[in-house]
Amino acid sequence: MRKEVWFGLSILFAIVIGLFVLMPSPEHMTNGHLGLLMLALVVVAIMLGFPTAFTLMGMGVMFAWFAFYSRDPNLATQQTLDLMVQRAYSVMANDVLISIPLFIFMGYLVERANLIEKLFKSLHIAMARVPGSLAVATIVTCAVFATATGIVGAVVTLMGLLALPAMLKAGYSTQLSAGAITAGGCLGILIPPSVLLIVYGATAGVSVVKLYAGAFFPGIMLAGLYIGYVIVLAKLKPSVAPPLSAAERHVDLPGFAEKISTTISNNVLPGLLGALKGRRNADVSTRTLLQQLGIALLPALAFALAMGLTYRLVTSPEAAPVEIMEMGVGAEDLGGEATSLDDGFGEPPAEGGLSEPPTEATGTTQPEVAAPKAAVPSAPAEAAAPAAAAAPHAKAAPQSYWIAFGIGFAAMVVFYAFFTFARLEIFKMLLGSLFPLAFMILAVLGSIVFGLATPTEAAAMGAFGGIVLAACYRRFNFSMLKESAYLATKTSAMVCWLFVGSSIFSASFALLGGQEIINDWVLSLDMTPLQFMILAQIIIFLLGWPLEWTEIIVIFMPIFIPLLAHFDIDPLFFGLLVAMNLQTAFLSPPVAMSAFYLKGVAPAHVTLNQIFLGMMPFMAIQIFALILLYMFPAIGLWLPNVLYN
Repeated sequence: MRKEVWFGLSILFAIVIGLFVLMPSPEHMTNGHLGLLMLALVVVAIMLGFPTAFTLMGMGVMFAWFAFYSRDPNLATQQTLDLMVQRAYSVMANDVLISIPLFIFMGYLVERANLIEKLFKSLHIAMARVPGSLAVATIVTCAVFATATGIVGAVVTLMGLLALPAMLKAGYSTQLSAGAITAGGCLGILIPPSVLLIVYGATAGVSVVKLYAGAFFPGIMLAGLYIGYVIVLAKLKPSVAPPLSAAERHVDLPGFAEKISTTISNNVLPGLLGALKGRRNADVSTRTLLQQLGIALLPALAFALAMGLTYRLVTSPEAAPVEIMEMGVGAEDLGGEATSLDDGFGEPPAEGGLSEPPTEATGTTQPEVAAPKAAVPSAPAEAAAPAAAAAPHAKAAPQSYWIAFGIGFAAMVVFYAFFTFARLEIFKMLLGSLFPLAFMILAVLGSIVFGLATPTEAAAMGAFGGIVLAACYRRFNFSMLKESAYLATKTSAMVCWLFVGSSIFSASFALLGGQEIINDWVLSLDMTPLQFMILAQIIIFLLGWPLEWTEIIVIFMPIFIPLLAHFDIDPLFFGLLVAMNLQTAFLSPPVAMSAFYLKGVAPAHVTLNQIFLGMMPFMAIQIFALILLYMFPAIGLWLPNVLYN
């Protein structure tokens, strides 16, 4: 710990020395320089251990008073108090922040109900034949748990208690074990429903719904890169991740499965169908066989349902948009050519009125009126003939659908060809651990992404779903509910106070003119958008060493956000890069918070240096993913553009 202490002190000394070197003399100091001084003092105070929220509020109020005092000493105190009230009220009126305590409450419910222990064991057995199966199961469990909670410390701590002893006992290297846990635990920063994205959206004025949609694929990509690295490393160096023995991969079968597999077939479908035919199922009830057959057919039913819904979507006729356009055109004709409308609708009741324009004779008026009637339907009939012929017919399914159907059908055939009773038991374990939690998460995210619910409404459904899951697993009790509510209230209060302090601080910073000095300095460099993006990400990465992500978002994002318009950078895309960058900062020694979380629950022989060494390859993967996201923005922007543009 001495190295970390000296590292922190050296950063403090560097900041203090930088203040004396870069700041002008007192006689040449302006209010803008006072704003920069306030920013530096806030960082120093937070690194010394002062509470972030109250440090921001205290510094903001003090320097705001100086700013108002320089303008009008008599009104300085009143204006400062008014500023505090206004900024606090603006935070209270932000309805986006209501979703934060609900998501946090959902996370604590899932954590306190101990649902992850069963999930990790089932994934461990399911991936037994995959190289580095324990590490892969750890990353997948961390991804699911991080998605459900969004709390890095909780995920890393719990997985350190569950997965680290299991991996060390199986002969996994300490570095790989620690790296998989710390990297997987940080996925909650990026993967929705991330609290960081909510805070960034509220700070930058970006839609949280779009942020969730944009962060979905980058999060999956990052988790996939982690898993790919572990599999390749375990394949190349089996010593760091030895494969599980046959005894460890063994799954105990129930009595009926043992009998059917030995007498009829070890494959699930032939075995169950054969047992249903006759006397060979005398010792197994038909109800049991039908239940097991129904469970075994769930993947096929899910595939059929998915392909059926997809077929309906891709073949549905576009009749509704055409009708809407035709009605719109008719509306324009209503306004533009009122005479034709009057002729059509005024003909039955008003006989004399219509016969006035042709004043010659009634005999001539009737043919003249009848002629347009005969002629008018002919043109629309000719124009509407192809539309009427095309409207009733559904579109043919595209070739891509049939290719996907063929691949999926072949996958189902292969799946059931190797679907043994042992794999059926593993599937039932996943059905009872992974699928309910995954369904709850996908339901919450899907309702947000597809516009069925606001983030606040979806968070409320997620909190209720956490209660239902805990009750279904018989883990729900009053003490667990009380503890979860207390922790959620405590964490939410911290976040909300951070917002209040950040709002006061940013208002004071802008009032002093510190933002103008930074803007002028950045613009004077005449940087390209790429250079600005690199500079911003390097600063955020370095800030991730001594500061938490909450502090970086609420303090420094208001400085970067006004500059994005000048460089024509999408705030949504910038937010995705920031989220992935801050995730990288959690894995960067020597001040990586996830490493200290893991060290607190790791065995005594696991050193902090070993944890740091294990984190380094995953940090390199993070940087690579960050570069990929910048080079291919469609990874993050494709889904928001498809859904909301």
